[in-house]
Amino acid sequence: MKNTIGQALSVTLFGESHGEAIGAVLDGIAPGIAVDEAFIARQLTLRRPSGKTGTARRETDAFRIVSGVFEGKTTGTPLCVLIPNSDAHSKDYAATRALARPGHADYTAYCKYHGFEDYRGGGHFSGRVTAALVAAGAIVLPALHEKGIFVGTHILRCGGVADRAFGDLPADIAALSEMPFAVLDADAAQSMRAKIEAAAADGDSVGGVLETAVVGMPAGVGEPWFDTVEGVLSHALFSIPAVKGVQFGAGFDMADSFGSAFNDGFSVRDGEIVSNTNHNGGVNGGITNGMPILFRTMIKPTPSIYKKQQTVDFFKKENAELQIEGRHDPAILHRARVVADSVTALVLYDLLAVRYGTDWFGGKQ
Repeated sequence: MKNTIGQALSVTLFGESHGEAIGAVLDGIAPGIAVDEAFIARQLTLRRPSGKTGTARRETDAFRIVSGVFEGKTTGTPLCVLIPNSDAHSKDYAATRALARPGHADYTAYCKYHGFEDYRGGGHFSGRVTAALVAAGAIVLPALHEKGIFVGTHILRCGGVADRAFGDLPADIAALSEMPFAVLDADAAQSMRAKIEAAAADGDSVGGVLETAVVGMPAGVGEPWFDTVEGVLSHALFSIPAVKGVQFGAGFDMADSFGSAFNDGFSVRDGEIVSNTNHNGGVNGGITNGMPILFRTMIKPTPSIYKKQQTVDFFKKENAELQIEGRHDPAILHRARVVADSVTALVLYDLLAVRYGTDWFGGKQ
């Protein structure tokens, strides 16, 4: 029963949706990294729900760093960030304890933990726990920025509405970092909001696709076979609740093309080796080639909907009907994009520390 990922930098998640707190422990982080608590708070704000497009649960995410930081810098010892839960309505779940909510982990959690799991609000399986991932990511993102590496995610599609594709990547990533609703085209953003609100009014939900870009990664990072850049990133991305697919570069979009169309030819520009196209998403043989890393993540429609659904009572092993109550999101893409950024940052930090050593980051006295 493991909740840890990473090699040079390991990240362990703990806590439940309706427990006292959630949090993360970062072990292996370099000493001397500046920890900006205002930046952590801002990143958590990007994950927080607001308006008609999010759940009515409003957590303040008043985090505390309880170890691993001294005088504003990481010490190199395990860093623990703690986020209290302050707005849980546990009574909403008592009546449906034995009913398997379609699309949720209620039944599988019961099978694995033999009924001892905290079922309230999805417990340890809840998207609430992703706040800890965002806090952890916000600790390492500035260290990546110091190395000229930047990560940005936008909502490429939501409810059938498409955003424009990435253009000038550094400019787009900078713009996205300031957006609470991460869509590059303002008209598309308005249409997406309308789709989400319409689904909410109908007691339903929508999903879509996130697109992430990373600029500044040096060539030569990653391993062949079992620890490829794609493999390690996918491993982490699939830990985000509701992720059901990951595509790197052109991926499935060019599955029917020829090698002559898919291959990325190389050139020398200004003394640097670059590829003329980037259909492989910045990775060859599992190793970065110096081009931007590009990937897309499919987020399924939020499973908690206000329509009657067919299910089972797994205590009685009887068919049943479920009418969900409580507070739920009609879509989570706009909240999940900062989670995707954070997970990506944690993975990149780990890959770079494996390649160059932990002290490549941080400061030295």
